[in-house]
Amino acid sequence: MRDETSLAVVDPDHAWPAPDRTFPDVGGPYVEMIDTLREFLDTVAGARPDAATIAALKDDLAAWTKRLGPQVVPEREQLFARLHEAPGRGQTMSPALHVEVCDPGDFRGHVTFGRYFLGVNGAVHGGTLPLMFDEVLGRTAAHSGLRLRTAYLKTNFRALTPLDTRLEVRGWLERQEGRKYFVRGELRHGDVVCADAEGLFVALRPEQQ
Repeated sequence: MRDETSLAVVDPDHAWPAPDRTFPDVGGPYVEMIDTLREFLDTVAGARPDAATIAALKDDLAAWTKRLGPQVVPEREQLFARLHEAPGRGQTMSPALHVEVCDPGDFRGHVTFGRYFLGVNGAVHGGTLPLMFDEVLGRTAAHSGLRLRTAYLKTNFRALTPLDTRLEVRGWLERQEGRKYFVRGELRHGDVVCADAEGLFVALRPEQQ
């Protein structure tokens, strides 16, 4: 495991918002926009567009990038991946994780991987699963006011993970040793364990936040 002092190096402009910080209530419209973006990415992944469509979409996307450019803000102010009540925290980097239970030491939810996350032959890309487990196990270890960083994460691939299928995901706390939280999780398709994971999360000291 890396030395814990490395966890202390945090650029203030790229740190998570303080626990008492609130964002403007953009609510449904932003989440709906992210859902639409997810649908677009799934469609892009599955499409074989002709040359004219590719050119038109490129120009459209360039125009949207130009429109959003003046509204780029420091990380502490952004909405992407910061809307904790939204599926997937309002981001598209990983699949939309729907939370059912999120208590200290106990996480339960479900997730569906769209075409965007395809590896090959109808199975989810293996690199997506550690990303998902990092979110699940981090939420499992965390509780109100606790800030954590991942120190160790191991993922075991037990069976192919299917696309476009509701999968159940769990996380649970195995033990705590001071600031260290040892957690485990699993991803299931019915009775089949698609993958499981174990991780170590370290709570930051006040001066590290």
